[in-house]
Amino acid sequence: MENLIDDKRIVELFLSRDESALAACSQKYGSALRGIAKNVLGDTRDAEECENETYLRAWNSIPPNNPETWLFSYLARITRGIAIDRFRRQSAEKRSAQLAELTQEIENSIPGLQNIESEAEADFLNEAVSRFLRSQSAEKRGIFIRRYCFMDSIAEIARRYGLSQGKVKTVLFRLRLQLKEYLEKEGFTL
Repeated sequence: MENLIDDKRIVELFLSRDESALAACSQKYGSALRGIAKNVLGDTRDAEECENETYLRAWNSIPPNNPETWLFSYLARITRGIAIDRFRRQSAEKRSAQLAELTQEIENSIPGLQNIESEAEADFLNEAVSRFLRSQSAEKRGIFIRRYCFMDSIAEIARRYGLSQGKVKTVLFRLRLQLKEYLEKEGFTL
């Protein structure tokens, strides 16, 4: 197996404008980023284009950003946004049932999402969701992240964790209720 460059070094390459940062990202995270995009778009070629656009956006945003301790999350967030934007453009008239379902599921669980008015408020919300997830078991946190970050299907999550689909649905339902309650205690309102 090839030696992978650590995230801190990759970010240093970005900061010094060294194009080898792009190859290092591709080698380390390319398949995961394509997987995220493919889960949204359902097409390998579109997923590859999203991956490439992710590297371009990372190149243009590092600096000023410096995600040395959270590089994969940073790249995954960019990829997810690109894929969702592409999906919306491709199907402005006909929405995918899965994406609509995911959007509705999570929007109903995050109070105040429609009322976020500033980047600072969005950061506060992100941190609150992160604190909530860190308080959960590794399995529950993983299930939540696989569903709402990687956009895996219920069947894929069930297979990954060796659970029934019904169990995964129940875990997600309860986590969404707990998240909503937690965020309301943190001052977010629906």
